[in-house]
Order: sequence, then structure tokens, then C-alpha cells
Amino acid sequence: MKILAVCRGSAEKLPGKSYKTGINKHSVNSAVLVDAAGLIGDAVCNRKHHGGIDQAVYVEGSVTLDWWSAELGRPIEPGTFGENIVISGLDNRTVCVGDRLIAGDLVLEVTSARIPCATLAAKIGDPKFVKRYTLAGRPGIYCRALEPGSVAAGTPVDYLPFDGAKVTMPEMMATFGSTLSAEDRARYLAAPIHFKLRAKMMTQG
Repeated sequence: MKILAVCRGSAEKLPGKSYKTGINKHSVNSAVLVDAAGLIGDAVCNRKHHGGIDQAVYVEGSVTLDWWSAELGRPIEPGTFGENIVISGLDNRTVCVGDRLIAGDLVLEVTSARIPCATLAAKIGDPKFVKRYTLAGRPGIYCRALEPGSVAAGTPVDYLPFDGAKVTMPEMMATFGSTLSAEDRARYLAAPIHFKLRAKMMTQG
């Protein structure tokens, strides 16, 4: 595996929207430093739902983006979904919480699945895209940065699967907002899930 693109964005308004968003990401040609807060120079506007140490980096796999390109009938440029990093040979459906992506000094750990929102639908230009994205079962991947590092297109990536309880990205998206069984809740809590989800599940016990 290797990094195919590193993407950053600035705060911009989408057509017909009154608020600014950082979803318009574009690939950069130089190396970018990634620390615990994310990519240096990348805009994150809606801090309630985006950014933070457990959503510092948004990753998409090339296998998934190729699928979306065929599904939408058009090329999918890096950054289309607001992702920061595109990795070759990665299929979002097989990624689990706790899996690690190691690119040079940078160590990313998967924390949660990307949940679609109205801003994504506006970016794609399809008011029904939230439902379409959810039904597709190929959510993007949020990560925390365990170790900082500089990355660029072409940087090799080592994939280290989590050796504990398995929680896949499709399962995490499918169960978003649901009350889990005691058994499933224990499995989620045994994985290094996003701290907000962990706090919510701790109150459900």
C-alpha cells in the first residue's frame, strides 16, 4: 500500500449554503505534517462533528473510491468526500476500529466510521446522497494520530490489523444512533473507539 494523495482544504461556502465548510479538499504536491490535531494547514469548520484528536485524519481507500466512481458514473478526484488521505489497495469495508496505518513516522489508529451529512450531499450535488451513502455500506475512516509525521503522495503504508475485538466500518455506520446489546456494547468498548462514542456507551450500561 501507499499514499496516493494528501488533501487539505480552506474554509469555503458551498453553492446555496450560508455557512463555511472545510469539505472542499484538494491534493497537495508537497509533504504535509500530521500531528494529533490533524493535517497542518487544513480547515475544520464544524468542530461539533468534525476534527478533534479522535477524528484528526479522514482516510479513504482507493478500492472504495473506484467503486464510487463506477456508481456515480464520473471520476472521483482525491478530496471529493472531504478526505485527507487516499491509500492504494484499501477497501473501507474491511477496515476495523483499532487497525493501524503506518506511513513513515506517522502512525494512525482507526477510531470510527464517517457518518454522512447534508454538507456531503451538497458537495456531491445529490440531496438523497446521505441515504445512498449509508446504503452503500462503504463509510470513510476516521483516525487518531498516535505518532506525528510528514507524508506525501507516494509514501509507503504498512497496514497493521487490530488483534482484539472486531468492529468494522460498515457495522459502525449501520449501528450509529442505535442502542446495542450488552454483548455488542462490550465488544465496541474493547476496541479503541472514538472517545465520544465510548462515553455514550458507558452511560448505557
